[in-house]
Amino acid sequence: MPTVYVTRKVHFNAAHRLHNPEKSDAWNADTFGDCNHPNWHGHNYVLEVTVAGEPDPETGYVIDLGQLKQVLHTRIVDKVDHRNLNVDVDFLEGTIPSTENFVVAIWNELEGHLPSGRLHQVTLYETERNFATYYGE
Repeated sequence: MPTVYVTRKVHFNAAHRLHNPEKSDAWNADTFGDCNHPNWHGHNYVLEVTVAGEPDPETGYVIDLGQLKQVLHTRIVDKVDHRNLNVDVDFLEGTIPSTENFVVAIWNELEGHLPSGRLHQVTLYETERNFATYYGE
């Protein structure tokens, strides 16, 4: 059977602050610039999750997209949408919520929770021009 890659896209809005509490305020301001604003800033995120696998001979699906949508909302969107990533999201606790760290955390939240197929790629767009992709270890 051929391997097919199926992708689902979801959107959410969230605020964050890039800040390393182990460094000085001056270091944080120099390193993170406007992203270190003490009163946070927000993004309209786009998340793309790709699942790989062989189509099921009975359904033709690698994964039922309705089930994938449900997993993405339950495990990710419902936890992060209209939230502060620094203080409201349990799976980011103790992590600087950069796009790079956030995409890895999303992978970890999804891994092992798909009803079929295997997690192949997670891409998180912070803006149209800035995004990070993670393929797991």
